[in-house]
Amino acid sequence: MEVKKHLNITGTSGISWKDATVKAIAETAKTIDFLSGVKIIDQRADIEDGKISKYYVDLDLTFVVDTERKNNNDE
Repeated sequence: MEVKKHLNITGTSGISWKDATVKAIAETAKTIDFLSGVKIIDQRADIEDGKISKYYVDLDLTFVVDTERKNNNDE
């Protein structure tokens, strides 16, 4: 049986919402294995001098739980 878990994160970028999304996934992948999906929950931005200065994206990342992982108590 496959079990999936969800993790809500916020990514930021000075370039675009897409860049914020890509960077957030890349950073999360460094510490969370088996990422399998993403849902964009919300997008927003800061405005300075009439221009967007920072992009924010709230993401719902999905990853598969490693059911084969050995628990330290199983020794």
